[in-house]
Amino acid sequence: MQVWSFLLLLLALMLLAATTEAGKNKKEKVKKDVSKCEDWRWGPCVPNSKDCGLGYREGTCKDESKKLKCKIPCNWKKKFGADCKYKFESWGGCSAQTGVKTRSGILKKALYNAQCEEIVYVTKPCSSKIKSKTKAKKGKGKD
Repeated sequence: MQVWSFLLLLLALMLLAATTEAGKNKKEKVKKDVSKCEDWRWGPCVPNSKDCGLGYREGTCKDESKKLKCKIPCNWKKKFGADCKYKFESWGGCSAQTGVKTRSGILKKALYNAQCEEIVYVTKPCSSKIKSKTKAKKGKGKD
């Protein structure tokens, strides 16, 4: 009985040592990617396909370079770039001469050292329909 207990204890210790060693290898891989460089210059996010979705951005610092995963929303304003975040005012009134509405946005944040305009203007066509401000709530078969 004591032999079996000894063998079981020995087996448990071997498993514990193996899992501890495996955990150390994972931690070491994470530490290898740490850079001492602090002045990174990042390029724009480049989508893997089309003009939006998952992609990558390249960064350089002295003689080092890295690639980071990034995502460009599919509803982004291509004119401004995905790394420029703006706070927009409400839409203005419809111009009878041009048939468009206008609004402006003030730069809120520039990500990854992006070169962004301080103020941007956007336009959209005036809608011919008059939309009601009250919308019916969507429910599952409620009457």
